[in-house]
Amino acid sequence: MLLDEIARQMAPQVPSGTEVLAGLEMGGIPVVTALGRQTGLPCAFVRKRANPYGTCSLAEGAEVEDRRVLIVEDVVTSGGQIVLSTADLRGPGAQVGEALCVIDRQQGGADALAAQNIELLSLLTAADLRAAAAAEAPPGGRSRRRARPRPRRLPR
Repeated sequence: MLLDEIARQMAPQVPSGTEVLAGLEMGGIPVVTALGRQTGLPCAFVRKRANPYGTCSLAEGAEVEDRRVLIVEDVVTSGGQIVLSTADLRGPGAQVGEALCVIDRQQGGADALAAQNIELLSLLTAADLRAAAAAEAPPGGRSRRRARPRPRRLPR
């Protein structure tokens, strides 16, 4: 249910004209599956490298060749895997101009992607999460959670 809600919130950020959602192995696969259900768009599952057996394909599922593809990822830090996978997908003709993630950790990923002509879209950023945590913290910064009581030792 949580993943469906995340996908519901991400769906309006899918760029108009997107033909295929491409989830990156591993974290992007559950996100792209839920997002595909929300948008009705076909999905491709993108490996870090093509397997030397089976179909020997980099991407399984929907065809990406000559189609407008949106990369989907769970968390973006440096953006390195998106850069590598996008280069691999562009080779056979996929048109990749954007990547959508659940959380942008704001540690250089957007800049690395921009250098490759990829716009990073995100549901949440690290700053959003810090602001939400600060809003929830009681005065003094201590957590509201109570420590679990220690089990009492029985006398011997």
